[in-house]
Amino acid sequence: MENPTLEEKVKAIIDQLRTYLQADGGDIEFVELTENNIVLVQLQGACGSCPHAKMTLKQGVESVIKEHLPEIQGVQDINLGF
Repeated sequence: MENPTLEEKVKAIIDQLRTYLQADGGDIEFVELTENNIVLVQLQGACGSCPHAKMTLKQGVESVIKEHLPEIQGVQDINLGF
């Protein structure tokens, strides 16, 4: 079995986190992993308009991804600009 790429590892973590977001009526979609190791995502559903979206993104999604993959520099939502 091949070693998964960094992008595949990021997608796997996001897939695990989707369950929690979906429980609250939201969702998250992986968009791109930049050459600077910034993960671009799109929050959807209730997450897209939630006033707590930035906190969910930074303290939830970003912290979990960086915990498992320290080479990731950050997570940004393409719609929210952070």
